[in-house]
Amino acid sequence: MIDSHCHLDHEPLLSDLANVIQRSKEVGIEKLLTISTSFESFSRVKDLINKDEMIYGTIGIHPHESSTDIITSKQIIESLNENSKIIGIGETGLDFYYNNSEKDKQIASFKEHIDASIKTNIPLIVHSRDAEKETFEILNEYKNENLKILMHCFTGSKEFSEKLMTLNSFFSASGIITFKNSLDLQDTFKSIPRDNILIETDSPFLAPVPMRGKKNEPSFIQYTLEHLAKLRDLDKTEMDKIFTLTLNQFRIEYEENLSQYKIPYPPSLNHGIFVSIRLDLNFRGDFYEKRIDDPFSDRKFKELYDFIENLFENK
Repeated sequence: MIDSHCHLDHEPLLSDLANVIQRSKEVGIEKLLTISTSFESFSRVKDLINKDEMIYGTIGIHPHESSTDIITSKQIIESLNENSKIIGIGETGLDFYYNNSEKDKQIASFKEHIDASIKTNIPLIVHSRDAEKETFEILNEYKNENLKILMHCFTGSKEFSEKLMTLNSFFSASGIITFKNSLDLQDTFKSIPRDNILIETDSPFLAPVPMRGKKNEPSFIQYTLEHLAKLRDLDKTEMDKIFTLTLNQFRIEYEENLSQYKIPYPPSLNHGIFVSIRLDLNFRGDFYEKRIDDPFSDRKFKELYDFIENLFENK
């Protein structure tokens, strides 16, 4: 399992990090993506990603902080280039519910993040609250730029999700879908294509049922997953595909032991999966690529194995 959105730099997670990580591993979580929300937050994120190999991070300014933490596309790109474990841009977007920052500042910051995402082909993590119209209008301006849009903790309307689907967006389900009064949201997640769904905790916020009322943590993602599986009538194999999608979208290397060779799986492009194969041979830095659809099936996996074996024979 992968928690695609958590805030490990927030208390009480930060001061209890070792135990949080241990409990995550005990329930089967392999990767944690901790999200930047401000310059101060990003400083902590950079420290956290070095605490454990399972932790990855993002660079971004939350709309609440966009009046005080002014960031440029150039700064975002520089931060991405400094560390390969910074694999997402955000959390950015629009929040007109609290209006902690002026609307024009939120919009300007959002567009800087979008520009960086386009230039780097790194996923854009979007927060949208009481701003469906404005969020879609801005994203739609870039509809021809092949943006990887990830709608974090999606609670929007079905109409909003349908519009975003025209931009090939992805939607992350949080603990909110387990709440008994979230029937409309549950109905929306039933209608979203399976391959466009991700899962997150947004911890330490929004603990799912049956942990509601407690401080959330990544290990609680199991309850959100169970509820989503029931809503979507998914079996374990289909759930695994959701995790694979999450992993691919965030450019986390998933190492499959293929014979004695390790193969990283980079991000999917559009609806296929682009498999970039780098053989761990140090043969003059040679780099091999092969496109394979659905590489996780037995037949395709055998095809992949034969391809690699052939490379060695030719060497």
